[in-house]
Amino acid sequence: MNRKSNLLIPLLLSGTAIAQPPGMFTPTGSMTTPRAGHTATLLLDGRVLVVGGDQTGSAELYDPATGTFRPTGDVATGHGGTTGLFTPQATATLLPDGRVLIVGASKSELYDPAHETFTATRNLIVPQTGFTATLLNNGKILISGGSTGDYCCENAVNPELYDPATGTFSLTGAYADAGSITSPGAGTSGLTDTTATLMSDGAILISSEPTAEVYDPVSNTFSLTGSMVAPGDWGQPTQIFDRASILLNTGNVLVTGGSVGYGNTGDVLLSSAEQYAAAVGTFSATGFMHLPRQGHVATTLSDGTPLVTGGLIDQWLDATNIGELYSSTTGSFSLAGDMQTGRAFHQATLLADGRVLITGGMSSNHNYPNYQVLASAEIYNPPASALLPAATLLSLPDGEAAIQHASTYQLVSANNPASVGEAIVIYCTGLIDGSVIPPQVAIGGRMAQVLWFGNAPGFPGLNQINVLLPSGAAPGTSVSVRMNYMGRTSNEVTLGLQ
Repeated sequence: MNRKSNLLIPLLLSGTAIAQPPGMFTPTGSMTTPRAGHTATLLLDGRVLVVGGDQTGSAELYDPATGTFRPTGDVATGHGGTTGLFTPQATATLLPDGRVLIVGASKSELYDPAHETFTATRNLIVPQTGFTATLLNNGKILISGGSTGDYCCENAVNPELYDPATGTFSLTGAYADAGSITSPGAGTSGLTDTTATLMSDGAILISSEPTAEVYDPVSNTFSLTGSMVAPGDWGQPTQIFDRASILLNTGNVLVTGGSVGYGNTGDVLLSSAEQYAAAVGTFSATGFMHLPRQGHVATTLSDGTPLVTGGLIDQWLDATNIGELYSSTTGSFSLAGDMQTGRAFHQATLLADGRVLITGGMSSNHNYPNYQVLASAEIYNPPASALLPAATLLSLPDGEAAIQHASTYQLVSANNPASVGEAIVIYCTGLIDGSVIPPQVAIGGRMAQVLWFGNAPGFPGLNQINVLLPSGAAPGTSVSVRMNYMGRTSNEVTLGLQ
């Protein structure tokens, strides 16, 4: 498709200043109840939905404007507490239409932010624990990394897909490595409690041991890829618990820390990190973190820099308060300041203004097994270079969206609507120059296929995204268009759709 345009758009770019010390953690209001292993989801309106991690599975909302939490909705039971060592009992995924899918081990539901209500949806086909949920570029959600929960010999559960259009779960193809855990390195235990990372090509990296896997949403199949390079005192680990992984601007995946297991014995905490290069399908070692970490969180800042916070540092369940930043240029970690409190199994959520909300977690203060579950929360204020406004979809002075028919470069409007399956050109600002991470575009609450994205030729400071209009979107004169980029959602514009 021709990427060029004849559209001239005057731009007025401005930044937002945050009157708080850069590069520091500062307190904010506390949650209404202590939580560890909970979920925290940034909503379209900038609030944060927190679910579970307590004994009742309650929910609350954080308002960045006031810095306070308050209860919300009547969440169903089944998302409270944890199993094992703070294995989360639920996941939360922001859907393209703005609702949040809560998947629990035994019950799943949908949260409607507009009415602050939870409604039941279909449950997982196979009850499981320790799974992750990943929004795919086709709008479906991949559930992976789950297990039967048997402590002595846990077995991996076949991954599943949730389709928001039908509200149902279905089984995916089987893992590529599904051998018996009785043979060291056979893979079954190593497929549980794993991270899943959406890569720039739309595939999912499963950071399993001893061999990682890649899920292809088009073929609905898993395939083996390279082996990770985490050190092991007795050879290749059969499992690594509680790692963190994150997609870098380069397209590589950064995997950090964790607790090494040999036949389900997790007793060696790692400070090592490695990168997965999707182009060649291999892992390579990168710089070490300043501390070993298990149950830590990796969060992408608004400029693409990974922030690592918290995590256990020993077998006494002591959690660190030290944060670190990773540079993909140098392959090294640098200190990012100290949190107000040491935390593990907490959440770190990038807010709409570029700050990071840190919630809950646990630590024993070297007093195991008398650990403490935390209700406190705090804010990380990034350096100015990493405090960028969310990506913005552009509109023309008359209020029409800056969207063109790709075939004619005429503006899409109520009087000149687009058609399902047609390619259109969307104009925006805020894409990171040189980054290979694509935006996700939702039109009428359905995910659109991104054909190309980048700088608009001949217009400095202007970005464009070429997409195919999705099937299933209801026609109308003012159909919603939003973009999710680097964990944050843009403003809403509308277009005519027939």
